[in-house]
Amino acid sequence: MDLRAAVTEPVTLAPGEIKLITTGLRIALPPGFEAQVRPRSGLALKHGITIPNAPGTIDSDYRGVVQVILANIGREPFVIERGDRIAQMVIAPVTQAELRPVRRVDDTERGEGGFGSSGRS
Repeated sequence: MDLRAAVTEPVTLAPGEIKLITTGLRIALPPGFEAQVRPRSGLALKHGITIPNAPGTIDSDYRGVVQVILANIGREPFVIERGDRIAQMVIAPVTQAELRPVRRVDDTERGEGGFGSSGRS
């Protein structure tokens, strides 16, 4: 679903700037679900507008107004007006894991190889 800006007046997002933009929307998710807030691909491609913590997570117990952290990584100022589509939201089930201490974890082919260790193809 699209999230729209509920700003009372236009907001200019300068290059390199990050701002919190309200949607005016409140949601009540049932336990076991989350809302994921994601960038809009067109805004990212055409204007460099993205969400720095993407996907942003809205927990099922949150009851405040949904707000979106927007960042301008483009080269030009970007104006956000009331009603503009600024992000997308996906509702998804969440699996709650129970962590427990262990002395050792299973070996895998990758092992402890970190970032980039599995190659490009």
